[in-house]
Amino acid sequence: MIKNVVFDFGGVVVALSYEQAVKRFEEIGLRDARRHLDPFHQTGIFGQLEMGQIDKETFRQQLSQLIGSEVTADACHYAWQGFVEAVPKRNLDMLLWLRQQGYRVSLLSNTNAYMMDWAQSPAFDGEGHSIDTYFDALYLSYQLKVMKPSEEIFLKMLEGEQARAEETLFIDDGKANVEAAARLGMQTLYPQNNEDWTGMLLAKLKG
Repeated sequence: MIKNVVFDFGGVVVALSYEQAVKRFEEIGLRDARRHLDPFHQTGIFGQLEMGQIDKETFRQQLSQLIGSEVTADACHYAWQGFVEAVPKRNLDMLLWLRQQGYRVSLLSNTNAYMMDWAQSPAFDGEGHSIDTYFDALYLSYQLKVMKPSEEIFLKMLEGEQARAEETLFIDDGKANVEAAARLGMQTLYPQNNEDWTGMLLAKLKG
């Protein structure tokens, strides 16, 4: 019986746009942005930021060095938030419905402080509510110092939730992440990036 539903952020809760992110990083001066950015798993200083190995200010300084001119904190926010194409209301409605039905609803995301500055602000849903309105708990790579698909981040989430793997449903658009969760005994859903997963989820819960 499923008691806990755990969601990925980009591509699942919010619609992801890799191309828009590339364009924004190019706008702020990173000419080879496509080489530095990945739709699922960041590397280099981008990965170090999401792993919590460097903070926002260190990232800004190192990005400035990469570009060859000073980049502001506002420009960093602007570029990172290019990954977000939209925040579909149907997804947010489903998160609230799940909580009303008594499910424990959590987020498990490879992300960074620039993204969460926006997500945890009233600007998140366009109606004055932050992401914290929709989740019982947030498990974030840059705070946990580990990224999916590492087994460690899933175990930290299960421990934090005091949840049994077999009673936990994990939803992610990254194949490696879903496979890692399944190896630990979790139930999984693997929607494609930005696919409407609400019907699949309801079917799984009824199943």
